Amino acid sequence: MKSIQILSLLALATCQPLAHDWTGARPDGHAPIGVMGEHYHKKNEWMLSYRHMYMAMEGNRNGTDDLSIGQVAGTFPVVPTRMDMQMHMVGVMYAPTDNLTLMGMLPYQNIEMDHINVGGVGGLAAGTVFTTQTDGIGDLKFGGLIKLYNQHGNSVHLNLGVSLPTGSIDEQDVAPGPGGFIRRVLPYPMQLGSGTFDLKPGFTYLGQTPDWSWGAQVLSTVRIDENDRNYKLGDKVESSTWIARRMSDWLSTSFRLNAQAWGNISGQDLRLGAGPGFPVETADPNRRGGSRLDALLGANIYFRKGWLKGHRIAIEGGLPVYQYLDGPQLETDWVMTLGWQYAF
Repeated sequence: MKSIQILSLLALATCQPLAHDWTGARPDGHAPIGVMGEHYHKKNEWMLSYRHMYMAMEGNRNGTDDLSIGQVAGTFPVVPTRMDMQMHMVGVMYAPTDNLTLMGMLPYQNIEMDHINVGGVGGLAAGTVFTTQTDGIGDLKFGGLIKLYNQHGNSVHLNLGVSLPTGSIDEQDVAPGPGGFIRRVLPYPMQLGSGTFDLKPGFTYLGQTPDWSWGAQVLSTVRIDENDRNYKLGDKVESSTWIARRMSDWLSTSFRLNAQAWGNISGQDLRLGAGPGFPVETADPNRRGGSRLDALLGANIYFRKGWLKGHRIAIEGGLPVYQYLDGPQLETDWVMTLGWQYAF
């Protein structure tokens, strides 16, 4: 968190605000593509967007310590070794007034996890390697951005949203079980949704000078109640701060710090076992919390002329500089987002 404060103070100390209002009509007029709900629109404007997000996880961690497969196998006979998650996010924004922008986002996810059956669960040979996979629609999110202030190159708005449980929490695949490989319910991180109605409040600040822009955002996810499988995921808070340099009328580059913290699961899905003695760490509701700080570099391309006028293409990628996990849990290696946006 101290790094985020330092970056914000650096941006404010080196940049003088514009004489006019903050504007989105420049390459850095949108935040790095990994930031959601960071800008609003003028009355009757629409925006369509698509993001392809990728997260790679490999190796296990407890607290800040890396763990070997043998160390994890001392507690859990089945050890996850790698997880790849891809998300395709389609978004739409519409401003019925200058002070309110409505937005909706629907994700499609593909999740794949490799395991090693060290303890011979299901009567299989010790050391058996297997992979589970699932894909489908995630939780639908919609809400509104309420403009509070926009003067002298500075802007502030509220983020008010909800998440609907459209993603499945009953995903299954073939995994070790009694008598060998059987089809069974997958653990928590392999499910596509939360199964709960969630509130997503937050706020966003933006600032600009002729050649620089910067911003800060805090978003949270508050779970309302347990789902129909008698558990709820942990609440989450995410904070970002970024600074961007306008290199030309069509290109900007950015640096962002993203901090997030999330809690353990309340309750449990009894289809995964009652514990203690879960066969795999991903089935233990008390080993899902943690925190992480990512450092990310990005670039925005804004087409100002021709048949692509008004279109944007952006990319952002980075890796954790700190992560603490209530483990053992798979640790994050790197993340990347590629996106397209078009306002009209």
